[in-house]
Amino acid sequence: MHQALRTRNVSRPVYGAPAAPGPRPHPRPVRSLIDADALRVLHRAARVLQDELPDLTDRLVAAIQDLEPAYRAAVTSDPAATWQEVHRSLRHSVASLIDPRGSRDAARRCSWKIGATRAEQGLPLDALLHAFRLGGSLVWQGLIEETCRTAPEDVRLLVHIATDVWNFVDEHCSLVADAYRQVERQLAWRRENRLRVLAGALLDGASRIADLPETAHALDLPEEGRYVVVAVAAGSPSDGAGARSAHGRGTRVYWHTGVEVDYGIVLLTEEEADTESGGVGVGAGAGVGRGAGPGGDAGPGSRAQLSAVPPVPGGARTGVSTAVSGLAAVGDARRLADIALDLCPPTGGTVRLTEHLPAALVASAPDLGMALVERVLGPLSGLEPADEAVLLDTVATWLTCDGSAQRAGERLYCHRNTVLNRLRRYEQLTGRSLSRPADLVEVSLALTARGLRTR
Repeated sequence: MHQALRTRNVSRPVYGAPAAPGPRPHPRPVRSLIDADALRVLHRAARVLQDELPDLTDRLVAAIQDLEPAYRAAVTSDPAATWQEVHRSLRHSVASLIDPRGSRDAARRCSWKIGATRAEQGLPLDALLHAFRLGGSLVWQGLIEETCRTAPEDVRLLVHIATDVWNFVDEHCSLVADAYRQVERQLAWRRENRLRVLAGALLDGASRIADLPETAHALDLPEEGRYVVVAVAAGSPSDGAGARSAHGRGTRVYWHTGVEVDYGIVLLTEEEADTESGGVGVGAGAGVGRGAGPGGDAGPGSRAQLSAVPPVPGGARTGVSTAVSGLAAVGDARRLADIALDLCPPTGGTVRLTEHLPAALVASAPDLGMALVERVLGPLSGLEPADEAVLLDTVATWLTCDGSAQRAGERLYCHRNTVLNRLRRYEQLTGRSLSRPADLVEVSLALTARGLRTR
């Protein structure tokens, strides 16, 4: 039996904060435009901003709350934490204006931590970057206002340091974005891995009852309901990124990607569940794929169709289990889907277990099937292989044609009397009567077991 928790041998990146996080700083020009007078003006104004950091923090928090709606909930839910975060960021930013070399690493670590923390909290990245740019604008405005207040004639000197100030803001925005995206990828991988573990345990029948609510929520499927499992080999209905839920027109499917087999956990619609006794399967031409939707009746007497698009690639083998009740029984449905998949011919196709229950019985007990082959077909083993094959092929074709010698002859390109003669010869060699119901059942099951053995 295939193991649902086996995964493809695909290396995954290991995420974590690097030793020196973030992008490289903007290259400094070989010859700086900032002269001694400009630096003096900058340092004087920045030291005043350092003394006024609490007021500056209040102004920035108010601006963020007013201008960035996504941040509003964070400010409202934990105002003290938000204020401290903004205060730390401003403190490091202003210190970097006074002593770039001594404060640079601490400022970068602060920005990295903010980006990582906000990613874990789910704050949109655009909102976070907007907040950082608001902070940059507020600091620049503070430098100008302080210089205008104390030495208006020196304002013109700030032009020389404008580029460096905004390069600093851009560098830290890039740093925040890198930290955010790295943590976001890590969180996504953890969620996907947890999802695969939950789905794999469900398909393996190893889920604990206590885990079912979490599994149902993660897979976006109800605990109660009628389910079938679709097993697909030699072609995947889901993309290489992993399993995902698919919704469409009332039917929901969760695809779990494996190494040899992909499994679809399919929630049946009420119509499909009501007609399950007549068989629920994959309709011809409908295929099995990432999307999902209920099929309609193809005509009078047709069974409810379990359809999903796009179609399975040509040559794919698909097995569909019988329906089970509730997510807790999905493991049983998966084992039945494996049996249906084993019944598929190597050339591909779809086997609905509800239409092959006798063959499924044989496939589920291969040792008993082989014993039945020896008992029912063993007497033919003394014949020439070609002669044995002709007799067995004739019996199998006659059974497929519902006991009609005429139709069997048409398929075998021989006269009906030839078919009848071969059937009588089979009865003479095996001592079994094809007109006796009990013998007919054994012959049919033995031929099925032999066919599964010779694949």
